[in-house]
Amino acid sequence: MCSLQNCETFLNEKKKLIKKITMTKNTVGWKFDNTYSKLPKSLLTKLSPHPVKTPILKLFNQTLSEEIGLDFSEISENEIALIFSGNKLPNGSETIAQAYAGHQFGHFTLLGDGRALIIGEHLTKKKKRIDIQFKGSGRTPYSRNGDGRAAFSPMLREYIISEAMHGLGIPTTRSLAVVKTGETVLRETALEGAILTRVASSHIRVGTFQYAFLSKDKNDLKILLEYTINRHYPHLNDFKNPAIELLKIVMDKQIKLVTHWMRVGFVHGVMNTDNMTLSGETIDYGPCAFMDRYDPKTVFSSIDYHGRYAYFNQPGITGWNLRRLAESLMPLISQKSDKAVEIASEVLNNFGEKYKIEWLGMMRKKLGLKGEELDDENLIVNLLSWMHINQVDYTNTFNFLTSPNISEDKIYNDESFIDWKDQWKKRLKINNNSLEESHKLMRASNPAVIPRNHKVQDALNFASENNDLTKIHDLLKVLKNPYVDNNKLANYQSVPKLGSEKYETFCGT
Repeated sequence: MCSLQNCETFLNEKKKLIKKITMTKNTVGWKFDNTYSKLPKSLLTKLSPHPVKTPILKLFNQTLSEEIGLDFSEISENEIALIFSGNKLPNGSETIAQAYAGHQFGHFTLLGDGRALIIGEHLTKKKKRIDIQFKGSGRTPYSRNGDGRAAFSPMLREYIISEAMHGLGIPTTRSLAVVKTGETVLRETALEGAILTRVASSHIRVGTFQYAFLSKDKNDLKILLEYTINRHYPHLNDFKNPAIELLKIVMDKQIKLVTHWMRVGFVHGVMNTDNMTLSGETIDYGPCAFMDRYDPKTVFSSIDYHGRYAYFNQPGITGWNLRRLAESLMPLISQKSDKAVEIASEVLNNFGEKYKIEWLGMMRKKLGLKGEELDDENLIVNLLSWMHINQVDYTNTFNFLTSPNISEDKIYNDESFIDWKDQWKKRLKINNNSLEESHKLMRASNPAVIPRNHKVQDALNFASENNDLTKIHDLLKVLKNPYVDNNKLANYQSVPKLGSEKYETFCGT
């Protein structure tokens, strides 16, 4: 038996523990309503994340947490680390790995979440449904020869780039937390392991439909279509042919998305069909990067040997991926294959024209042009050609037009550029456009700062070598408001020296 004092101490500690557990269960704000897990078993696998050795919270997105209605203020960092490592899942979670297929660099493969698990669908205070997903949580039935794990530095990088994309106003998955696992991941060398928690409207991909199309149960495709429409585009249920309407809306979403990429010089790097979402969000930040000097053939991915996913190829690949989606939807577009091809082709044949209209509209905003003039395309192309020939920075050139002091680069004294600028100023005066209005339009379209590859790498190297995330926090702070220019940005606007080693990115597996 214990003494009275010892019993009181024990009871008090027990009360504290019960209170802490109750807070974890109730005050964080999790509201899981898991629907994808109720789809046919052929489309997913239910399994638990593999526990990790020593989870330590390294990055946590407080702003995003508040936006989605979660409050972790009453629990410790250690407790948060347990949650976002998968060692202690919140009540209501239901972990699944999704099955999907994909054309990877043009070659069709059966795939799935090889190192990711959706822990559940959380409903925000505004009733928005979002997937909460772990990346690097261990092996799944779809891992093939992979270990199902992720390394610390690539997960930090995805956190930085995805949050930068959000700041740039581009539809994207987002990052909620990065946890070190206390374990080693073997790649070319031994690396520190980590798990990223990311948030998305869903993880339904073109590749998900490709997988369902090949299912032995032909009803799977219809079920997936109905689920996708009810989750993302319920108004399509009012149409006679929901399948073709889904193709139309996904095409419009993807055109807008890739136009955003082109606007800021973003190169995705791995535009496989399993990395194109039906929601229109950017997903998978493995071999992506941002272009510095303008070159339409820019490639960063270490495995893109032939430039399939180069900067200027991105619109074409978007169209190619949409054709793969159309192929998967054929049985639902029409029972007659010839008729299905005819209906789908009528939609897809508009892709080129729709993209060009969207791209021209975007470029007019970057140059502050109001209205539409026949010679606008020549004016745009001439500037891009000048940048390419002279190896001039893409982002800084557009900023130079509104803030001439942004760069002391003598290249802007080039006679060809001055001639082009005179033509541009004449065009600005058309349609009763004031210079102030043009500059306002330009500043809203042209970021003052992007996640420069050398700056991102410097922050990652510093974090890895010194176990210090100060530079990452500083970079994230700058990237949160990329359209606000000030005298503190010069360091983040600098361009790497010509002739410096080519920047390469990797998929992380």
